[in-house]
Amino acid sequence: QVQLIESGGGLVQAGDSLRLSCAASGRTFSKYAMGWFRQVPGKERDFVGGISMGSNTYYADSMKGRLTISRDNAKSTLYLQMNNLKPEDTAVYYCAARHGVSMRAASYDYWGQGTQVTVSS
Repeated sequence: QVQLIESGGGLVQAGDSLRLSCAASGRTFSKYAMGWFRQVPGKERDFVGGISMGSNTYYADSMKGRLTISRDNAKSTLYLQMNNLKPEDTAVYYCAARHGVSMRAASYDYWGQGTQVTVSS
């Protein structure tokens, strides 16, 4: 079992930056690939980006260039740095863990509870 807890969400203005964190506990964090997803009401959970065990990163085209995903295995923490936020980035953001990076939400084994990010115009 891996427990994941996101933090860092909130209300920001368009153009602002925000860093989300995902603290992991339980099994060895470093052995998992991690993903960030986001979801708005009535829509599917969309892939934002991911990071492999070896810290290779992958980003969705929708936010590429505005995101940086990183991990600190010593702290068992995943990060999502978002810059130049736009109102359409408003969503609940989730972190997730699995063995091997994937863009498919259904393939992830463990999920956090999500953190709300709201971007005002």
